[in-house]
Parts: sequence; C-alpha cells; structure tokens
Amino acid sequence: MTDILQQDIQYLPGVGPQRKKMLSDELGINNFGDLLEYYPYKHVDRSRVYSIHELTGDMPFVQVKGRILSFETFQMGPRKKRVVAHFTDGSGKVMDLTWFNYAESVIKKYRIGTEYIVFGRPQVFNGRIQVVHPDMDEANKLELSAMGMQPYYNTSEKMKKTGLNSRALERFTKSLLDVLKEPLTETLPDFITQRLHLMSRDEALRKIHYPQNAKQLEQARLRLKFEELFYVQLNILRYASDQRRKYRGYVFSRVGELFNGFYHNNLPFSLTEAQKRVIREIRKDIGSGRQMNRLLQGDVGSGKTLVALMSMLIALDNGYQACIMAPTEILAEQHLQTIMDFLKDMPIRVALLTGIVKGKRRQEILDGLMDGTVHILVGTHAIIEDTVQFARLGMVVVDEQHRFGVAQRAKLWSKSTNPPHVLVMTATPIPRTLAMTLYGDLDVSVIDELPPGRKPIVTQHVFDRSMPSLYDGIRKQINMGRQVYFVFPLIEESEKIDLKNLEDGFEVLTQVFPEFRLSKVHGKMRPAEKEAEMQKFVNGETQILVATTVIEVGVNVPNASVMVILEAQRFGLSQLHQLRGRVGRGAEQSYCILVTNSKLAEDTRKRIDIMCETNDGFRIAEADLKLRGPGDLEGTQQSGMAFDLKIADIAHDGQLVQMARDEAQAIIDDDPQCLSGRYSILWKRLKELRKTNINWGVIS
Repeated sequence: MTDILQQDIQYLPGVGPQRKKMLSDELGINNFGDLLEYYPYKHVDRSRVYSIHELTGDMPFVQVKGRILSFETFQMGPRKKRVVAHFTDGSGKVMDLTWFNYAESVIKKYRIGTEYIVFGRPQVFNGRIQVVHPDMDEANKLELSAMGMQPYYNTSEKMKKTGLNSRALERFTKSLLDVLKEPLTETLPDFITQRLHLMSRDEALRKIHYPQNAKQLEQARLRLKFEELFYVQLNILRYASDQRRKYRGYVFSRVGELFNGFYHNNLPFSLTEAQKRVIREIRKDIGSGRQMNRLLQGDVGSGKTLVALMSMLIALDNGYQACIMAPTEILAEQHLQTIMDFLKDMPIRVALLTGIVKGKRRQEILDGLMDGTVHILVGTHAIIEDTVQFARLGMVVVDEQHRFGVAQRAKLWSKSTNPPHVLVMTATPIPRTLAMTLYGDLDVSVIDELPPGRKPIVTQHVFDRSMPSLYDGIRKQINMGRQVYFVFPLIEESEKIDLKNLEDGFEVLTQVFPEFRLSKVHGKMRPAEKEAEMQKFVNGETQILVATTVIEVGVNVPNASVMVILEAQRFGLSQLHQLRGRVGRGAEQSYCILVTNSKLAEDTRKRIDIMCETNDGFRIAEADLKLRGPGDLEGTQQSGMAFDLKIADIAHDGQLVQMARDEAQAIIDDDPQCLSGRYSILWKRLKELRKTNINWGVIS
C-alpha cells in the first residue's frame, strides 16, 4: 500500500499534468500520499435538509432542497451584472440565490424546474432570505445520507481562478479513497493503539476526510495528531539518546578555588532560589560523565549571565577554558563588561573577540587561546572561525541561541577533543509544549524569579492622541535624572516608510524636547556609527534614545526607566516583552508605554491587554503561542519542526504532546539502540519519514 501512495498525483482520475503542476506549486501535493495527508480545515454537516421557513440570517451553512422558479438580472455598472434565482422548496416560501459577475454562465448552468440541493450561508436582504454564491448539486446526483460531514480544504486564489476550489479537492480526495481499496499500512503497534484507544491508521485517514458525525471526526483527528507528535518526539529522543551514548563529556568533578573564591568574595548579592536550583542542575550534568546540553530560560534581568559565569568558573577549576558566544558586538561587549565587573581582581584572563578586533590584538588573543592563558573568551560568531583554536575548551555558553544556525553552533564542537558542555541561554520564554518539540533534545532549566530589589515594570496603554500629556510625564522622568527609549517599528515590508517615520519622529522629538540631547539608532546605519550613538546613551551623554528594534537584545542601561513603544499594535507579544525588558534594570520604578491608534483589531487589543496585565514572560509566551501559532514565534524557524505539523497544534494540544513524549521515552528507554523486533514497525516508519522533505533537524 505504501507504493500506491507514492503514485504521481497526475494519474489520479480528473487531475492530469496541468492540474498536477498547480497542486504541486501551490500546495506541495505531488503524489497520492500528499493528497491523503492534505487535511480539511473544517467540516460542515450535510446530513440535514432545512425548510426555507426555518432559515434565519444568523445561521451557519445550511442546505435546502427545491427548484428554481425564475431568474432576474440586474445591471451593476458598465460590465457588471447581478443574477438572482428565485428558489422554492414547495412550501410556498421563496428565497433568493444571488451571484455577482457570472450572469450568463449561471443561467446557462442551472435550469428552471430541476430539483437541486442548495448549500450556503443564509442572510437577510430586503426582508428575504438570500444565499450568495451557493454550492448547487442536482438532487438526484447527491446522496445526502452518505455525505455526513462535508470537508472544506484551503486553496489559493490562483487555484480558485482555474476552478481548483475546495469542491474540486473534495472530488479528488473521494476519487483517491475509491482507488485505495486495500487497507492502508498501520504505522503504530497494537500495544499503543489498543491501550490509548486509537483508531487504525486506515480508518483515521478515511474518516478525517469523510466522517459520518462529529464524534468520528474527533476520533480521526486524535489518532492522526497523536501519530504526528509521537514520531516528532521519537525522533528527538532517539537523537538525544544517540548523542549521550556516542559522546562522553568531560567530567568536572572539582569545585575549586575560583568558584568558591568568587562565591564568598565577589558575589554582589545573594543568589535567588531559582539561580541556586539551576546551578545544582548544571553541576549534576557536568559531573556525570555525559556531555551537557542544557537550555537555560529566564526573563530579562533574571540573572542568567551570573549563572553562566559560575558554570564557566567550574570549567576553569577543572583546568579547562570556556567561551560565551553572543549574536551582536554590543551584546558581546556588555557580557565582557558584566563578567569583568563580577570577577574584579580575580586571576582570570578574559578576552573579547569580535569582527572589529584585528591585527596584533587579535593575534595575541589567538595565541592566548592556544597556550591556555586566555581562560574565558567572549565574542560573536567570530569565535567559530577556523583560525580560532583552544588549548582545552570545556564549556560553551550560547546566548540568544535562536540568532545562530544549527551549523554555526555545531562548529564549536570541533574546537575540542571531546564535545564541550553546552549551555544555551534565552531571554525569550518558550512555552513548555513548544520547548518539548523544538528543543526536546536539550534538558531545560528555568530561572523563574527576579533578583530582590527589582520593582515590577508598570505597563500602560495610551492612544496616540494623548501624546502631549505623555511628553509631560517623560520630561519629569528625565528631570529626575532618568533616561528614555522611544522605539519605532521597522518591518521589512514597509522599510522605507518605517525609516521615514523614525526620521520624522526624531525631528518631532528634537523639537518637543529642545532642552535634552537625543541619540538615534537603526539597523541600516553603519556599525561604527550605530555603536557610537548607542554608546552615548549608555554613558549618559544623551537622555533619549530613538531606535528601532535593534535595541531588543543587548542594551543594558540601568538608568533608563521609560520605554515608549510607538505603533505598538505592529509588534508581536514576545517582541513587546523583550523591548520592555530594556527598562526596570535598576532600583527605580520603571514604565513601559504602549502607544497605538484607537482602531484596534480584537487580537491586537488582547495582546496589549496581556502586556498591561502581567510581567510574566512565560504567561506572555503561552498567550503568544495561542494567538499566533508556533510557526510565527521568534526562534522557531531554526528548527523547522513547527512548520511541519500537518494536523497537530502545539498551542492547543499540550496534553497530547506530553502523552506522545511519554510513549516515545518509554520506547527509547526499553530499546535505546533501536534493535528490538517489538518496535520494528516504529523504526521502519521513522526511517521512511526521514527520507521525506520534512525537516527533521533538531537543535543541539
């Protein structure tokens, strides 16, 4: 049966070469299997026929059986016509069927007196029920009792223009199911399907298209969602198990003078309980003899860098070097400054390596890495260049990991005899279900509390008509010695307009605040110019920084207490949260002001309300996942996992994700080398899936 699913789609009755090209180009459907797994986005109950007198203007899709009494045509302009068919079900009641722009073809296609099944959404127009652009079938050609729930498929505008609409896909699917006379091969073992009460794969793939009722549809969806999530988890966990078996990690058994000296003499404040818990988790990993691969999540300001530094000190205590890789030069320089401030006069050599470090200075650093006299290297992607070699690299910290590709991170492994321990940090909170799918091969640690003394940021929503009073409040803050960010959107599709808005906004703010000094930063500036402007703000030479989202990551100005985000409706929740994290880094009360126009879509209003209600990054990330879906969340693009789910929805199928992971974990625990005949059906299916165009890459 697998072979027939590989059959070219053009050989399905009704398709042919031209339609095959359209299906391939627009929907990625190339063979029978692709069509079978192109699932409907909704179903409508076609088992009930309504009378015209039952219809109201607020009902969903309905169907009525009857005959056309007459046609009327109305001119709507030089080349536009509206055609209305007066339709009766024999009860004496009449409804109107309306088409725009298709007058001649409609009158030619449908005949007065023939009995039709009309299907569509009823509405009231001029006191009568009407259905616009209805689906119509001759009653004697449509077996309603056999239709049950009718599937609806997403198609593109280009497809619709050539007649390849949802009904066409429905006909193709029906034709395909008629061709597939033999049962489809099962892909899950009996012990899973029976224990979890799952439908067979054959029944699920047939019923997902043509269920008889809502319960059957739900059972089919459950089976297919579980299978999809299960194989994603099985692949991730098999990969992680292989990595643990193949790669032994350095054993850091010693917690020595550097760590203890730092802890007792240099720690500027007590660690939070969350920080202590994470350090314990890391110590357990690096002392276990297996390579650590740990994801460290924590909101902006939660103290991730301090945890990373203390982990690196353990590597140093055991005679190894460490490095920390950041996505931008600004962030790398800030990490360097933070680490130097923490270490003070400890006998540790820390070096910075970025693209702008050249010549003699660069060579000194490279030599120091080779002879082991550079203990901690802080840098950008310059670290992964082939010329950079370490004497004994034992610990790698990757900050804001979604900015680096998988291949870039893997290059760090080649700089050590054994793979170094890896600590991946992110200030973008990732919902648990998404983390299990995207980063399932990493152990996850969470810092879920802020250091003592930090005041929660007050977030307020104001309309753009209230700018004058906002300016007054900002003036008061600056006069108290604080600094302020003004952030403008820069969305690539509207780049020129956005940059003009920023330039115009800068001019306006210069006029509004003539008594203060302003800096301006955006991604289109030359790096040196951008650095200089940013540095002025960091040093307190300017009081207001006008910027795009280039400041989203890597600007640490404890004196900045106000973040004004203009056109906030154009930003995603995670981005708003990241920007808000630029303030609230000192002891003073900080504010985030979200400025929008007054006409907001419902989703936008929800985003703004959530931002005003909570500072909890994980709650915000969960809300973002539900509002936008996994494919749109920052960072998910690296894996490809989120895009490859055809029916499961990570945002809403959290329990299924966990169930699938538990089942996959039990199998990996029982058969870590994938050799047991009991699971042969699973290893065979996993091999088949890896040959497809699905991106099964995982983050390491």
